[in-house]
Amino acid sequence: MKKVPPNIHFTQNVNQQLQSCLALFNPDKIAILVDENTLVHCLPKLTSIKGIPLIQIASGEKNKNIETCQIIWQKLTDFKFTRKSLLVNLGGGVIGDMGGFVAATFKRGIPFINIPTTLLSQVDASIGGKLGIDFNEFKNHIGVFKDPDAIIICDDFLNTLPHRQLKSGYAEIIKHGLIYDLAYWQDIQMTLFSGIKEWQDFIEKSVLVKADVVKKDPYESGLRKILNFGHTLGHSIESWYLDTEKDLLHGEAIAAGMIMEAKLALDLGLIEKGYFEQVVSYIDAVFDRVMVFPPFDKIKTLLGQDKKNQGSTVMFSLINGPGSCLFDVEVNDAQIADAINFYLDSESHR
Repeated sequence: MKKVPPNIHFTQNVNQQLQSCLALFNPDKIAILVDENTLVHCLPKLTSIKGIPLIQIASGEKNKNIETCQIIWQKLTDFKFTRKSLLVNLGGGVIGDMGGFVAATFKRGIPFINIPTTLLSQVDASIGGKLGIDFNEFKNHIGVFKDPDAIIICDDFLNTLPHRQLKSGYAEIIKHGLIYDLAYWQDIQMTLFSGIKEWQDFIEKSVLVKADVVKKDPYESGLRKILNFGHTLGHSIESWYLDTEKDLLHGEAIAAGMIMEAKLALDLGLIEKGYFEQVVSYIDAVFDRVMVFPPFDKIKTLLGQDKKNQGSTVMFSLINGPGSCLFDVEVNDAQIADAINFYLDSESHR
């Protein structure tokens, strides 16, 4: 039976839960990491801790780098943080990934709390203890495994999100059903994204899926790799976009990756055509297709740095039936090219 880890707290009263955590940890100093969006839309909800020093950074994946980390480390140094001080990361996946990484490395590690404010971070990014930053053109290239001391999840923050950001997070919900939980996938199939008004049930189910996988394989030596379904090709596209003036959200890239990687699963005989069409049809009903792609040589270069690789062999995590996924599946260049061409073929999603 899936269980919620003790450091994860679902709440409708973020202030009360935060105060309980702070009383338990009893830090000598506290700072809150925000970006320009969470400063305006989310920080005012934390009425119980007014007056705490803020560290503000620029939002967006393009700023998840070592230069921004240096700004935060310097602020913590200026605040005279000790190893008993605590950092509160208030924001989405970028804030959680980078704020956690900074906390895990400052003075060899200080306590930190994540308060995820986006659907993506609530259902996926904040769970599992993966922390890190992008390096040059490679996503999450530098990082560590370290669980937050507490994760406070309050779906009230989702009311602050633009529609596009909310939809981006939904990609990870789809993934969780596809790879691990048949009943969840069946519930998702019966759901129209545009009709969802209450998110708590989806959030809790996704957290349970990810937490259960992580519990069985904390450091991604095996089973945890299934959480990368859609991310091998999805991350390569997302990484390429970071070096352009074009705009692509994480969930939009992962939705594209899931369609392409479902095509790989079909071509390898891992799933039947009817199930493949079911998966593609549902994702297409939620997400528009990304029609501007990097050249295939660039995709190959980016795939060559994927963390699941074994030597020079690119390894994929691919669905092999409803609610099930394999990992360490070898795929060749021709198959990858066919999957990309299928995705870009306008006839395939009419």
